[in-house]
Amino acid sequence: MGDKHIVRFEPVGIEIEADEDQTILRAAAEQGVQLMHGCKEGQCAACKSFVLEGEDIEYDSYSTFALPDYEREEGSTLLCRAHAYEDLTIELLNYDEEIIRSGLPLTKGTVEVVSNEAVTHDMRHLVVKMVEPSEIKFFPGQYMDFTIPGTGESRSFSMANTPNRDGLLEFVIKIYPDGLFSQFLAERVSVGDRIEVEAPFGTCTLRESRSSDLIFVGGGAGMSPLLSLLRSLAEREVERKVTFYYGARTAADLCFEKEITELGEQLKSGFSYIPALSDAADDAEWTGRTGLITEVVEADLSDLKGADAYVCGPPPMVDAAIASLTKLGVKEEHIFYDKFTTTGESEGEDGS
Repeated sequence: MGDKHIVRFEPVGIEIEADEDQTILRAAAEQGVQLMHGCKEGQCAACKSFVLEGEDIEYDSYSTFALPDYEREEGSTLLCRAHAYEDLTIELLNYDEEIIRSGLPLTKGTVEVVSNEAVTHDMRHLVVKMVEPSEIKFFPGQYMDFTIPGTGESRSFSMANTPNRDGLLEFVIKIYPDGLFSQFLAERVSVGDRIEVEAPFGTCTLRESRSSDLIFVGGGAGMSPLLSLLRSLAEREVERKVTFYYGARTAADLCFEKEITELGEQLKSGFSYIPALSDAADDAEWTGRTGLITEVVEADLSDLKGADAYVCGPPPMVDAAIASLTKLGVKEEHIFYDKFTTTGESEGEDGS
């Protein structure tokens, strides 16, 4: 362990103690301070902030697309890659005080695989059960890190279920030909296997203080956190109108449609599910919407002022959806998203 330093976050006035061996984001999470973040790998810029006081900061590797050199020179920082080597004052540029103050401390544990089944040709429905501890607390929309045995590497996946006392956790995971966890899941994971995990991470969670209409936009494995949010809304009979757009390449890439319809029937304030296919040319039986999901959103909707939006999927889709939603009137601070960055093959806007 290295020396410890105080990091103060403005304008919320919260202080944490950060060890030099930890990133600032990690130190905050361990102390139950839930800062905005996404990939935790310096790729998505969700945790970008500004250094008000202090200069001695060391960085793990990151993408200069997320933090260009000129921005770093001007004082910008990525909290997921930054290590404090002196006391710092950080201005949070992207924050939600409700989420910051309701954060849950990180918990490490072990899970046992209950099932590992294909739901499409390249997505798996993984179900695990907590072994130790018996439960990890999380909010719907958050994610968990899995450590790949024998590698020391970890990968992040969003829970698809809601918090429960039986210790079961569900995930919808995309399989990539060159993905380290993908190949582990596709070729080596069996029922009864145990995997080390840590959670909760992520801020794509329901803002309970708001009652506005909800727009969900998803693609690929972005189904997982959106399904968790939808299940939570239905279970708790939350009275908010929900419109769920989901983009896929072909009809064979759609999943959980029956359950989504059933969940929607439990939402008394109204629910619509609109799947769209980006490649429906060879599917004579498909009578639904076609095109990129962001194109469908823009064709359907004209005024989303006052709405909250949740966007989950591959980075190109998330970026396009944010642009579309802001053009339609959703305030940027009311768009909550998870970019499913990957170390395997890159995904397009339709999740393929």
